[in-house]
Amino acid sequence: MSNDRKTVKRERGVSGNYTRKPVSFDDGQAVESFDIDGKRLPPKLLTKGKPDSMYFDGLAKLDKRTKRLVKRLKSSDIAIIDHEDLDRVTAEALVETGVEVVINASCFTSGKYPNAGPLVLCSAGIHLLDNVGPEIFDLVKEGSRLSVKGESICLGDRTVASGKKLTHFMLEQELEKAHGRIGEELEKFAVNTLEYMQQEKELILDGSRVPETSVNFSGKHALIVVRGYDYKADLKALRTYIREVKPILIGVDGGADALVEEGYKPDIIIGDMDSVADATLKYGAELIVHAYAGGRAPGLSRLQELGLSATVFEAAGTSEDIAMVLAYEKSAELIVAVGTHANLVEFLDKGRQGMSSTFLVRLKVGGKLVDAKGVNKLYRSSVKISHLGLLLLGGLTAIIAIIIATPAIRQSIRLMLVQVKLILGF
Repeated sequence: MSNDRKTVKRERGVSGNYTRKPVSFDDGQAVESFDIDGKRLPPKLLTKGKPDSMYFDGLAKLDKRTKRLVKRLKSSDIAIIDHEDLDRVTAEALVETGVEVVINASCFTSGKYPNAGPLVLCSAGIHLLDNVGPEIFDLVKEGSRLSVKGESICLGDRTVASGKKLTHFMLEQELEKAHGRIGEELEKFAVNTLEYMQQEKELILDGSRVPETSVNFSGKHALIVVRGYDYKADLKALRTYIREVKPILIGVDGGADALVEEGYKPDIIIGDMDSVADATLKYGAELIVHAYAGGRAPGLSRLQELGLSATVFEAAGTSEDIAMVLAYEKSAELIVAVGTHANLVEFLDKGRQGMSSTFLVRLKVGGKLVDAKGVNKLYRSSVKISHLGLLLLGGLTAIIAIIIATPAIRQSIRLMLVQVKLILGF
């Protein structure tokens, strides 16, 4: 455990184990979710201390694709990434691994737009070393034992790199500055959307390009799960809908993992297959690899290595776009989407510089589309005491009615009362 974590416990007078919980954000504001024995600590306290006061050692785990890295991280590891403008969904995945230190070869936030990812990590008590340089991937090998001393990264007694330790206060300031520049990004985004719309429209709107599938969509609902904001919570909120309606389940890349974690079997897994687990791919779903314009399908080789067959779907835009097109063209009665990307920050988090394909797809499927994004925040059922009282009263009423209507039960009760009187001497 790092020295900062011990300091936090000592200053708060708290002992015992800490519990890390997923954090969430609403409108860019941090919702603290780091508990120690049930006592909540404010995010700023988690980053308290001078930069040179931090010490942590562990095994280095590094990957330039953060989505791949989280699959093999343990809580005792030191995560090394190369991820400029860390997005919120990836940050939440890092939090779930339990790591205490994340080192970034690039900038956690460039300031181009208000990305919430770094603040998610910091609010969960994870220490961040920023912009240590791409050389870290040449200097440190997978599994090497590293020590982080303040802002320095050491292999044994040798310092191999250094970066800037980010605090909650610093990140809040950067987020505020980025909010002031969002208008510039919105203008660029809109221009790019219009420029690409003309060249992408044929690939998106031409239904003849949609591949054949063994799944029968006709007259059925299709539930599309995308690895986006609050997608796991929204999927949980739809449990009753899934049980009663039994929609066709489509997982878009990592969204398929969420379906499996909730106990469902995906009917179709679609995407470039870069963030879905091997075990999920082998679950028996029909696999459709997203090939980009020109036929490049980076995920196909991975499936071939696993001995799995797949259909290739060439189309512009995102994998969630083509999942909607597939359901629409195959005559799904209703398309329910979970975790899809809809606003500027979410698109920029995904590295998208425009939304022409998404705009065109939503125009096309809009009559059948139900966006379930944020459905978990609409309503949370609770059982009231009055409800329990009514249930109990109803049960007693039914029992009394049965007793009155059944002569044999009435006779048995009379005999029991006579026996009680004899025993008591009445």
